[in-house]
Amino acid sequence: MIKPSLATRLTKFLLATAMLAALAGTARAAVETYAIDPTHSSVGFSIRHFVSKVPGKFTKFSGTITVDRENLEKSSATARIEIASVDTSDADRDKHLRSADFFDAEKHPAMTFASTGWKKTGADTFDVTGDLTIKGIKQPVVLKVSLLGFAPGMGGAQLSGWEATTTIKKAEFDLKGPAMLSAVLGDEVTITIAVESVLKK
Repeated sequence: MIKPSLATRLTKFLLATAMLAALAGTARAAVETYAIDPTHSSVGFSIRHFVSKVPGKFTKFSGTITVDRENLEKSSATARIEIASVDTSDADRDKHLRSADFFDAEKHPAMTFASTGWKKTGADTFDVTGDLTIKGIKQPVVLKVSLLGFAPGMGGAQLSGWEATTTIKKAEFDLKGPAMLSAVLGDEVTITIAVESVLKK
């Protein structure tokens, strides 16, 4: 029996090492982290006012979405929304919303969200559970999330697009406001989120 030479054994060892490194690199590459692009994203809300619904939005926010394209149920997301950026197209109303009657922005400058689980509900839809914290009060919520896709963007950027909706109750986050407004404003707030995010390098 002819024994392989030292050079042959060394070559095989180096090839095996290179293959393992390549496989490890592929596994790492499967997990991608995207940063929310605020200039191409939006965070909106609406609430009943008497018999209609009044819309609003937050203009300053940030966050990340980490995904494994081979198993999107392993994904995670975090977000931070600056309360002072609330905009309902009425300066007096926005000032009132920032006050201690509602968000108390001076003491609680941001609301945050951190996902705790992703459940696939369709080809590109998910129930994303997570903790929403407003005014220091943490409550579980479920976001109805749709993946809009992955695609190349300008300047070689890699993008991902998402939409999400959920409904929360003001009372659960101590956002009831003055008693005089209880008959005017509804308790349920519908939140609608549109996200374009950029792959972090």
